[in-house]
Amino acid sequence: MYSSSPAGAPVVREPLHAPVAHLVRGGVVEGIHYGSVVVLGADGRVEFQLGDIEAAFYPRSAVKPLQAVAMLRAGLPLDGALLSLAAASHSGEERHLAGTRRILELAGLTEDDLRNVPDMPFDPVVRDAWVREGRLPSRLAQNCSGKHAAMLWTARLNGWSLTDYLDPGHPLQQAIQEIVEDLTGQRVARVTVDGCGAPLFSISLHGLARALSRITSAAPGTPEAQVADAMREHAEMASGSGRDVASLMRAVPGLLAKDGFEGVQVAALPDGRAIAVKIADGANRARIPVAAAALARVGVDPELLTEFAGEPLLGGGEPVGCVRAVRALDPVPLAASA
Repeated sequence: MYSSSPAGAPVVREPLHAPVAHLVRGGVVEGIHYGSVVVLGADGRVEFQLGDIEAAFYPRSAVKPLQAVAMLRAGLPLDGALLSLAAASHSGEERHLAGTRRILELAGLTEDDLRNVPDMPFDPVVRDAWVREGRLPSRLAQNCSGKHAAMLWTARLNGWSLTDYLDPGHPLQQAIQEIVEDLTGQRVARVTVDGCGAPLFSISLHGLARALSRITSAAPGTPEAQVADAMREHAEMASGSGRDVASLMRAVPGLLAKDGFEGVQVAALPDGRAIAVKIADGANRARIPVAAAALARVGVDPELLTEFAGEPLLGGGEPVGCVRAVRALDPVPLAASA
């Protein structure tokens, strides 16, 4: 445990976001994405911040590595690809569906025991194929099904009830909240319901970065290290083929990264350096370029991040601009930081 007495909960307020990304077309700033960014050094101190990193916010699926740690601490015997799937926002590919079925099989359960919301696959190519084949939304295809299957197995192993495993007062969810507070170092501000139906805990952006830093820098063999290793080694199981977060983990050695709906991105290196990003309007196109800029600022070689600098803006089918992080996120020259 990291702290027997986590700090108080972050303040619930309108976040004081700042410009974090520009849409530049033909040399003119056409639009601005607001948000917040925090960069932590290996010692856990804030090395850079932009916007509001202490206000309460919902990390959405970026909290899944923390939930996976909690389930391992509660006895879940998963590792490798299936553990990565337990922390996944998967694309709904056949390997994701097969993996979720396998977790349920190991638990002695079936798809009917899941309580997540039925949905189509997250990946648009896979989803289009489902539509052509006349397949209907299912709980298995929904992008959080691996997490839900793991939650059910954890509940069964501990003798907890299964039908209400998503109730915030359920022993499983209470155990998860305890670990979220342990890893973030702060009390949860509010509890609501995520899109999949699971409880969602409001923390700060700073707390989210601190939690992932603790996960990636944990001692080998700990639940934290097991989750980090599984997600890095099976990045496509934690996301999907062609997903930017998987590509980011492959591009930067040792990096653990997790995205979340509404423009959330968190990433951390094995030495504890970490970044967290929240795009205020939830725009996905600003999430990765801002995260890449933050990673460069924390010391990742910019050459490794070239493909994540931002998608082009098109005019007549040709590139005429781009989405790019604001200049405030540019890496600090060594001479200036000496």
